[in-house]
Amino acid sequence: MKIIQLNDRVSLRRNIEEGNEQQLNSVLDILSQVKKEGDDALVSLTEKFDRVKLASLKVTKEEIEHAYKQLDEEIISYIKEAAVNIKAFHERQTRQSWFSTSDDGTMLGQKVTPLDSVGVYVPGGKAAYPSSVLMNVLPAKVAGVERIVMVSPPSKDGTLPPGVLVAANEVGVDEIYKVGGAQAVGALAYGTESIQAVDKIVGPGNIYVALAKREVFGLVDIDMIAGPSEIVVLADGNANPAYIAADLLSQAEHDELASAVLVTTSQALAEKVSEEVDRQLEQLPRKDIAGASIENFGAVYVAGSMEEAVQAVNQLAPEHLEIMVEDPMALLGKIKHAGAIFLGPNSSEPVGDYFAGPNHVLPTNGTARFSSPLSVDDFIKKSSVISYSKTAIEQNGRKIAALARLEGLEAHARAVEARLEDKEND
Repeated sequence: MKIIQLNDRVSLRRNIEEGNEQQLNSVLDILSQVKKEGDDALVSLTEKFDRVKLASLKVTKEEIEHAYKQLDEEIISYIKEAAVNIKAFHERQTRQSWFSTSDDGTMLGQKVTPLDSVGVYVPGGKAAYPSSVLMNVLPAKVAGVERIVMVSPPSKDGTLPPGVLVAANEVGVDEIYKVGGAQAVGALAYGTESIQAVDKIVGPGNIYVALAKREVFGLVDIDMIAGPSEIVVLADGNANPAYIAADLLSQAEHDELASAVLVTTSQALAEKVSEEVDRQLEQLPRKDIAGASIENFGAVYVAGSMEEAVQAVNQLAPEHLEIMVEDPMALLGKIKHAGAIFLGPNSSEPVGDYFAGPNHVLPTNGTARFSSPLSVDDFIKKSSVISYSKTAIEQNGRKIAALARLEGLEAHARAVEARLEDKEND
């Protein structure tokens, strides 16, 4: 890995290539086709991109039952246990409606209501992601969403991975469809003969999925535009270089654009981690992908002090941050920007990806500066509640009318004064 000495001239920002014009035009064509042709477009586009001709888009009960038979009971039990942990964590995030009253009879409050329907996109193709099912569906379930629809691209035999189907069944997904890509996003946003439109679309995908989500935003809500995965490890000289290297590679193997970075105060540790990454990389099945990630977006930054190292971390605002120092809790309060923070040598990033409970859908590309992990809040909406009494309108009506006229809105002022005049004419 590249070892770089931190200073004021070192740029920590990386440039991630956006979808080019050709990709965007392709997405727009796909969305237009789905909007016009509905299910016929989904079938033809699935045949074109996934090379499978589907007789039916919807996953059947028999397919789900078959999925259970294909998985070991032990693996199924692990999926169930992970679901319990994730659900328990998100239950702590629930909000309640609230109301307050004052002496003049005014009642103000906030009404919390779950979304009616949500579409969950689960990536497919070369890999299966049961964890993506759990992380996107369970907060929606905890929030009280009534209808949850899952879409995922089929494999060449026209099926979805057993782990994905088992996970979806365990967490109570209502409908599952074998369709992916921009066409799946279009189906969820516009609706087709088979797939009723939803109110929000969540879940990661490739550049075509990301661009499609961006295009339909406004007609429906979306969670975020997720970029390539990122990890930053903040370490002092006491950290274990083998642990750090393993954790950096755990993100580098996602794809060639993933970013794996170590920020440390120890030159000796920097050199040991660099050597360890090279050694472990040769043993990885996905070493070509991980190697490209490390070569292009990996780095070790050596800081002159822990204060300088923390400043670098906050500038990076990483998706995942591991703090491997002698007293990680002492630094926690100084971290301003990170999607998820892992404390201590045993809190490896995959612990959060799969099992601990917090959500692994996290802000990327520095957006942790202003956004948060997927949560129950993403699946609710809040309505303000206002109830004014006669006493309250009499006390405040003239003030409200004056403020309306300050903005040049006479009808607003008169709407309030109508109540006052009605009182005066009693």
